[in-house]
Formats: sequence, structure tokens, C-alpha cells
Amino acid sequence: MEETDGADVPDEPGLRFGCASFNQDSTSLTLGTNAGYKLFSLTMVEKLDCIHESAVTPDVYIMERLFSSSLLVMVSDSKPQRMNIYHFKKGTEICNYSYPNKILAVKLNRQRLVACLEESIYIHNIKDMKLLKTLLNIPSNPSGLCALSVHHSNSYLTYPGSATIGEIILYDANGLDTVTMIPAHDSPLAALTFSPSATKLASASERGTVIRVFSIPEGQRLFEFRRGMKRYVNISSLSFSPDGHFLCASSNTETVHIFKLEQLAASGGQEDATWTSYVSKIFSAASSYFPTQVSGMMSQDRAFATVHLLTSGQRNICTLAMIQKLPRLLVATGDGQLFIYNVNPLDGGECMLAHKHRLFNVDDFMGSEGSEITGPAHTGPSYAATAALPSSGPATATLAGYSEDVGAKKGEVIPEHEFAAGPVCLDDENEFPPINWCRDGGGKARCS
Repeated sequence: MEETDGADVPDEPGLRFGCASFNQDSTSLTLGTNAGYKLFSLTMVEKLDCIHESAVTPDVYIMERLFSSSLLVMVSDSKPQRMNIYHFKKGTEICNYSYPNKILAVKLNRQRLVACLEESIYIHNIKDMKLLKTLLNIPSNPSGLCALSVHHSNSYLTYPGSATIGEIILYDANGLDTVTMIPAHDSPLAALTFSPSATKLASASERGTVIRVFSIPEGQRLFEFRRGMKRYVNISSLSFSPDGHFLCASSNTETVHIFKLEQLAASGGQEDATWTSYVSKIFSAASSYFPTQVSGMMSQDRAFATVHLLTSGQRNICTLAMIQKLPRLLVATGDGQLFIYNVNPLDGGECMLAHKHRLFNVDDFMGSEGSEITGPAHTGPSYAATAALPSSGPATATLAGYSEDVGAKKGEVIPEHEFAAGPVCLDDENEFPPINWCRDGGGKARCS
């Protein structure tokens, strides 16, 4: 649910969603609206903690958090070409970066930050925001669809390889080279996501009837799941479970599907003699006698578990997470609610609702008496004083607290080993996020 079509929230017609996203390990939820943003911790089922909020930046339509760190990336409608990076615990801006066109998506991991525009992608080193690579003239991607793996040992990036069919480009954001092209669907892509180990990639097309899973980096098709044949839907969210054994999918319908990624037991194994396994074996044996399209239909599995929401027709995002040592399905909906369901990993079926949370109330973002609203305080020179927003050309950057001295000030840089060995922790009051900029002898900006 990168955008929720500006759906109004009941009882608060003036408050509209701009975006909502789970962080890389589904331990927090960010929420942007026309009146500000909020950051929630997701460590409890019954209690939803708002750990940060601000009304300083309105009309937020992109907001991403780097794991459980204090690093927030934000883009607002007032300056859609400018990306701001904040240390929310300190209330300071780390840096901002401007691009020639509107930013459509931002993805983060411990090594890279990726900004996706309609016809270009910018790849940065997240430790110093140095621009490493610009992918120009990519196929038109008006939704900014892309995915970045979060495993600590690699940084795979995927994006559409065509505007008319469902081709996926797999790119190595560390080695800065294209790995392969995956012919995934007949119609344009609608959703992409990596498994936590970055060994699998799931995709869905604009038709929304079939979800496919591929091996990474080979790009071989591993699984096909059919979420329905009666109608096309808009799949807005795909997410793997932490162990990579389950995949959930949400759309603009009232049903959220959970699929189980498992192969049929080998012949002669200890597989249970169930009706499902018996029929699957028959279909598998017969599939070689049918055209590819027909045999593919036979091999597709149905949902392992489902959730039926109370409403449909709105965008939502879903994720699978372990909360209080139990598997849960979380669904954030466009009407301002977070639903947490219990998932039975053995039997599946209909998931039971464990708790429902309202993401804000009447007093939120209004600056009412008794409510504490804080936001990032901008330190150092303003953006206008250091760089002009270009109408075209490369991205430009400015950093708060820029030092003319060679090297960084003490305490402003997280050592390499602390940053690379997850999880990233930026909560120490003596530490800044990993930004280290200085000037070379020629007066040009450089990164160390």
C-alpha cells in the first residue's frame, strides 16, 4: 500500500492516507498522511506503541524505516523530487537528495538505498549516500514498482523489464551489473518481493490471478499459486514469512491469501495418503500430455490459509511476522486500521483475528492540547542555501552539519563492523547514522 488513493478515514474527512509500509523485518509500521506521519512498534499483539510522530512534514507519500534503526526516509507531495533522510531519535536531518523527476519509491537495506523514478533508478551507498549507479531509460514504470533484497550478504534489485509484459530484471546492486531477465507473466507486473534470505522472488501481474515464485539468482520458476479465476484483481502487497516457507498476498478484494511453499514428497516417501496428494499425483502424471497452458493450470496450488476482511475495494498491505513467539498475519487497511491474525502453520484454514487497532484518533495530528507532537528539526544550512533543485540532470545532495575539515566529526560515523553486522542500531545518543562526507583538495564533494 504505497498509496491508498487518498481514501478518507471515517469520522475524519480531512485526514487522508498517503502511504503505509512495514519495515524490512516487520517490527514496525510507518504511516504517512496529509497531516504528518507516525511510526509504530509491532512487538505486541494487544498493544500498538506509537514511538514517533510529527506534523512538521505534511502530505507524506513515501516513508521507509531502516530495520529497527533511527533512520527514516521521507518524500512529500510538496517536494516530490526531494528525498529527506532523518535521525528521528535526535530530531535531525541527516541529508537530503534531489532528483530530476518525481520519486515514486524508495527501498532500503543495510548496504544500499534505491530511489525509483518513472524512467530511471538511482542506487546509493547507504553508509555515505554516494551515488553509485544510475539506471537510465528503463521501461516506463509509472507506479515505481521495484524490490530490494534485505539479506546482509547481497543486494538484489528487481524492476519491470517491459511496460507491456511481465518481464523482471534482476540486478546486482552490490556488483552493479544485470544478473538475468525473468519472463514471469504475460501482462505487466503489479507486485514484487524477495524472501528474507534473497533465495526466492515472488511476482504478480496486473491481472492478479496467478502468483509465481522464482529461484534467485537463477530465475527458475519454483511455484505457481492461483488466487482466483472469476475476476481480475489489483494485488497491492506480497510478503514472505521470516523463514521463507509462506507467502501472503493482499489485493483490493476482501480476501488475503497465504500460500505454503512446499514441494510434493518424492515417490516412495512418507507422504500422507490424502485426497489432495492423490489428485496432485494424477495431475502431475497427466500434465505431460496437455499443452503448456493447461498443464500449468493443473499444477497450481490454492491458498493454504485465508483472511476475510470486513470491507473490500480499498488498498492494503500485508506481512507475515513472529510476534510474541507466534506466527501472525498483519494487514494495514486504507481506512486506518491494523488487523493482527493468528496463523496456524500446520493446518492453515481461516485465520482467527487476534486484535484490531485504530491507527489514529480524532486528536491525532491536530496539535490539540495535551498531545505532544514533535518532528525532525533541520540543523545546518537549508537546502535552498546549498543546492538548487534541478529541472533535469543528475541527482544532487546536501548534508546537514557539513564539515569543511577532512574526515568526520567524532561520534558521527558508525564503524563498519557495527553497521554491517545486523541488526543496525542507531539508538545510541553518541552516534549518528552512517553518514561520512568530506571535501577533497579540489573542493568537490567526495565520500569515504
